[in-house]
Amino acid sequence: MSTTQISAHIPVDLKARLDRHARATGTTRAHLVAEALQHHLQALAELPPEAIVPKRIVLTRESAELVRDLVERPPEPTAEMRRLFDDR
Repeated sequence: MSTTQISAHIPVDLKARLDRHARATGTTRAHLVAEALQHHLQALAELPPEAIVPKRIVLTRESAELVRDLVERPPEPTAEMRRLFDDR
């Protein structure tokens, strides 16, 4: 199989974790990154689109105001919610 090189900017702590895992398992960072990317893309292909939660949700002004209002003044929990969270 032919390969190509990619470049990515990642957080410093993530690179440290990658390095630790590579050392602990005796594998290369390139192999770990390729495997992780392969698994991620496979999961995206197999999951239904509605199961994928985007990292960023873009709201309209109206939706943002609704979310703000619900956070600032949440509705009273329903009987079903109370039963769900009842830890007796």
